[in-house]
Amino acid sequence: MPKEESAGRAALLLGLVVVLWGINWPIMKVGLHYMPPLWFALARVTLGALTLVLLLVARGDLRLPSRGDLPILLSVGVVQVGAFLALTHVALLYVDSGRSAILAYTTPLWVAPLSAFFLGERLAGLRLLAVGAGLAGVAVLFNPLAVNYRDHDVMLGNGLLMAAAFLWALTIVHVRGHRWQATALQLMPWQLMLGAVVLLPLALLIEPNPKVVWGWPLAAVLAYNGPVASAFCYSAFVAVNRVFSPTTTAVGSLGVPVVGVLAAAVALGEPLTVTKLAGLALIATGVVLLSIAATRGR
Repeated sequence: MPKEESAGRAALLLGLVVVLWGINWPIMKVGLHYMPPLWFALARVTLGALTLVLLLVARGDLRLPSRGDLPILLSVGVVQVGAFLALTHVALLYVDSGRSAILAYTTPLWVAPLSAFFLGERLAGLRLLAVGAGLAGVAVLFNPLAVNYRDHDVMLGNGLLMAAAFLWALTIVHVRGHRWQATALQLMPWQLMLGAVVLLPLALLIEPNPKVVWGWPLAAVLAYNGPVASAFCYSAFVAVNRVFSPTTTAVGSLGVPVVGVLAAAVALGEPLTVTKLAGLALIATGVVLLSIAATRGR
């Protein structure tokens, strides 16, 4: 990708990311049948980093991060890659992939107040209404008829997904406010490597004796999750985040759970329940209102 993406190119990249990440939710669910979650996350970011290193070497564009980019290196590597993947992969053990995609992408709800606090974006009028609608969607997803509050594993999985969404929101705000020295593509292999550094000790500590079922199914899952879902999608998403505002980026990313829910229903037979669809609709309404507010400057 070029060093400075136009708005049109950024929109195209965002569309690709939405589709590729969306269909990856059921793929990740399948992958967990063959490899424990933290080792799965470690494998995908390692493959993603290797893919980007080879690409940048071939282009003669591999470079060490500058001191000025260290904050964003840490933010994306530790939080958006390491922490987010650790939380979502473990959560997928206990929560179906469609619901996981919805909860993990409540990110826009947290971006709006965080942008107001850190970047001075105004939080009033339509923005407050938007956050209210989104939170109503979350409340629908967590109603007692949809969640067994006595099942500690289910509650753990749902809680991990909400924490992942909040952490990603922090990164989105930071990416937009950072003064970049290198391009998103030049930094991404180092950010993925840093994510691997975070994931490795966690995997050794929490899953010391991993049971891995080697074979073509796992190879196919990793081939998609490494070069495509990690290398391409992460670098593309950060590049998009540099062009669009945090709210716009978060709004666009809402397409991921929509694709994820549909892909899970088709590929895994996960039911399209009223609760799931209603929660997604309310969250989508909130995100659309955020988009309108951003366009009108309200």
